[in-house]
Amino acid sequence: MGNLNLKQTADGSSTLYNQMLDEHYHSIHGALNESIHVFIRMGFLNFVESFKSAKDINILEIGFGTGLNCILTFIENIKLNISLNYTALEPFPLEMEIIDNLDFNLASRHLDAFKLIHQSFWEKPVEINKQFSLEKSRLELKDFNDNKFYDIIYFDAFAPSKQPELWKVDVFTKLFNLTSYNGVLVTYCAKGQVRRDLEKVGYFVERLEGPPGKREMLRATKV
Repeated sequence: MGNLNLKQTADGSSTLYNQMLDEHYHSIHGALNESIHVFIRMGFLNFVESFKSAKDINILEIGFGTGLNCILTFIENIKLNISLNYTALEPFPLEMEIIDNLDFNLASRHLDAFKLIHQSFWEKPVEINKQFSLEKSRLELKDFNDNKFYDIIYFDAFAPSKQPELWKVDVFTKLFNLTSYNGVLVTYCAKGQVRRDLEKVGYFVERLEGPPGKREMLRATKV
């Protein structure tokens, strides 16, 4: 696993520790709980609740990593039955040897979908089921260009202290331009500078209750 170490978080689910960055992929207070709260409840489900007529949703994830946000979105959408187009950027994909050792407390019926998400081709859309299309790209955000607008952006990059190049105004400007009107960007990070920069590029930003172990998170809306 090279510079990556498998760790168990407080809710029993897995995360990875990157020795080079001295950073975990998820919160040590609970990887599963963090993803469910920040990206699923405050991002995906909040958007669906706000726009009940939405039948076709585009999602962009910055930092695909372990695929946890993706599989959780897939699982929720089985109940909602919305047509989802999920685009994920990950310039440093994980090996299947690592993926196979992760434990996110998934039901057995969802493990096949989790493996398919990771084993699917890169750089082309792949149908995970009839309502969920996934396109993974090894591009960095600075090299990513698309004429599609995204209703929900999961901004799950490493912390600003570890990946400062992804938390700059020009990056948020690019994401703002990729966001559909009334679309949202959600992130676990609640730093004051990040909030101000998101507002500077045009988002309306809310400080929301954070996941376990974190007081706040941010949700930015293009209004």
